[in-house]
Amino acid sequence: MSRSAALQIERPAPDPRTIESSLSFHSPKMLIVDDDPSVLRLLANHCTRLGFDVETATNGMQALLKASRIQPKILVIDVNLPELDGLSACAHLLGPDRSPVDVIVITGSRGSETPERCEGFGAYYAHKGPNFWRDLEVALAEIEPRLVGKIGQYSMGVAAPEIRRRPRVLLVDDDSDVNRMLASRLAKCGIDVMYASDATHGLRMASQDEPAVIVTDYFMPNGDALYFLTRLRTAKVTSKIPVIVWSGRKLSEQTDQRLRREISGCSGAAHILCKSEDTSALFEILQKFCGFESTSDGSYASDDRPLFSQVRRLGDPRAERATAAFGHAGLSGKRN
Repeated sequence: MSRSAALQIERPAPDPRTIESSLSFHSPKMLIVDDDPSVLRLLANHCTRLGFDVETATNGMQALLKASRIQPKILVIDVNLPELDGLSACAHLLGPDRSPVDVIVITGSRGSETPERCEGFGAYYAHKGPNFWRDLEVALAEIEPRLVGKIGQYSMGVAAPEIRRRPRVLLVDDDSDVNRMLASRLAKCGIDVMYASDATHGLRMASQDEPAVIVTDYFMPNGDALYFLTRLRTAKVTSKIPVIVWSGRKLSEQTDQRLRREISGCSGAAHILCKSEDTSALFEILQKFCGFESTSDGSYASDDRPLFSQVRRLGDPRAERATAAFGHAGLSGKRN
């Protein structure tokens, strides 16, 4: 008798209850939408560990396309998204002609409009603050009671990683005046800014902090933008971060082409601009990668009004049951 045959004979018979359980339970499909790569990665990893079949998207239009294709049971979506904001995407996906989907709206903004709109279409919501992971897990337990035990087992708890409230942009430029000017204007838009004075420091910071987008000068110490871009694209953690080259000098056509071409199967520079005191063109491009809104006068600003921090599905009696099962207090169908 061969060794492989012997091993097959010695293998214990499967438990019929295990077979029945595996056939009767399918991992619920979940679509997570956020333009911040760090937030997207943390959410996808955690929800996969909890037993969900996770797909991701980075903007509102991509969310609509993926939702139509995969028909998720649960949608976790940020409010401020490029191309189409999260609440507008929800309005499309929750139409009467669409398959039913449970929605968890997440946001770092402090605006009262968000919970009011969530109330209108019966969505859960969670603020990207200290209680984010707890509130997210409560909502998931309400939606999927079968996974309450697993959610409790893999709960983030007190050691949960912090979720960013605002998108983050990395500026790479050896001109400190340019960095200060851009940082001041970006801060008014609700964007957190990091600085690096050269490609070497930029690579280290991009790998550690996973910014939503990188804006870099072309001519810098310790490597130009092409060197910087090549290094970014050959490292897995930074290979898909969009890069905008914002140069103080006009670049040759050959240099422009080299910056835009694919590197290791990943896209090159997303945009190439000449530096100017008028930053409107740069900010219009940044808005495609970081969800922030322009004001009526054409400038850019973010909403920073108070937001209720609890996750709620207003008027849903399952809230109290899930809260009790999970040991969390304070979840209700009414506002404080």
